[in-house]
Amino acid sequence: MTRHAPVYLDNAATTPCDARVVDAMLPWLRERHGNPASRGHAWGREAADAVEQARAHVARLVHAEPSEIVWTGGATESDNLALAGAAHALRERGRHLVTVTTEHPAVLDTMRALERQGFELSCLDVEPDGRLDPARFAAALRADTTVASVMLVNNEIGVVQDIAALGALCRARGVVFHVDAAQASGKVAIDLAALPVDLMSLTAHKSYGPKGIGALYVRRKPRVRLAPQMHGGGHERGLRSGTLATHQCVGMGEAFRIAAEEMGGELARIHVLQRRLLAGLEAMGGVEVNGGLVQRVPHNLNLSFAGVDGESLMLACADVAMSTGSACSSGRAEPSHVLRALGCSDERAHSSLRLTLGRFTTMQDIDQAVARLQQAVARLRAAAAPTNAPTNAATNARAAPQATTMP
Repeated sequence: MTRHAPVYLDNAATTPCDARVVDAMLPWLRERHGNPASRGHAWGREAADAVEQARAHVARLVHAEPSEIVWTGGATESDNLALAGAAHALRERGRHLVTVTTEHPAVLDTMRALERQGFELSCLDVEPDGRLDPARFAAALRADTTVASVMLVNNEIGVVQDIAALGALCRARGVVFHVDAAQASGKVAIDLAALPVDLMSLTAHKSYGPKGIGALYVRRKPRVRLAPQMHGGGHERGLRSGTLATHQCVGMGEAFRIAAEEMGGELARIHVLQRRLLAGLEAMGGVEVNGGLVQRVPHNLNLSFAGVDGESLMLACADVAMSTGSACSSGRAEPSHVLRALGCSDERAHSSLRLTLGRFTTMQDIDQAVARLQQAVARLRAAAAPTNAPTNAATNARAAPQATTMP
């Protein structure tokens, strides 16, 4: 049996930690052990300085002020703090919330939890390309709408929403606008000095940093009020209590520093890889892209393979890391809620795979993945094809009536 070198095409689930990030973190695991909240001695001040430098690196990538960056345990926590925090802080003004059917479960589940607490939720449909029509969004905003949430880059199909237009609608109506940008950092330019965004969720491990660390951007002008969701110590401006993990903050800061420096060249290279991957797979026939290709990050291809079950295709290509959808909902048997929202049939959704490229993807990886998928798809389609029709003689013999003895 031929063994193939493994190919990693699941960067939307998580990216490998860049060696430069690991190197930056190691001193804070080996010998530098101060608590950044203990500023009364040199060890604590050293850790606090490292945390603040990392905060500045995160802020620089998204063009925010360092004081607007709040450390969290990841994008899921950031989403919860942003949505629940803003909804409860503004509940006396109104209890209507707005989001989109294609959002990440961290947003949808938080919104539904708020709904059970007495808030009213409008969950908007998208167009067949995965984009939200600004007119539909505008029509959903009401006098009692307090919070709206729209993802910048979709985690399953890579489609980019028009955050500037949607944010302007919210700003004109006094609605707090939250954006989940977990899949966007380092992939699209983000300028929070210009964008009408009030809250933005970020994470490290989608941008070649460590798992377990994220951040929430909280605009200071105009100031956004949040009700804390964790209590005990008043860390992070009182919004997120708990001792900061210095090594993880340093890791996220270094990952975002690298992204700011290398994003331009990286995007051009990944565009080339995406086009090669798509051309190689479309040559098989029966391959369709889910979601629009124009307003989309080049790192993502979500494809349906006609006549093939996605799970079976993944198993047949065990040495190529891919997914059938969000890593956060991969244990669920039902079709992807994102693909359903695009109008895909259950059959098409079940025949779809997400292939996502990253900083360490090579041209050789692409060619190997195409070859493996071509072989597996051909084999699975052949196995699913109807068996040969029976011969005429056999058909006639089965169809002939049996002789009957009359009494």
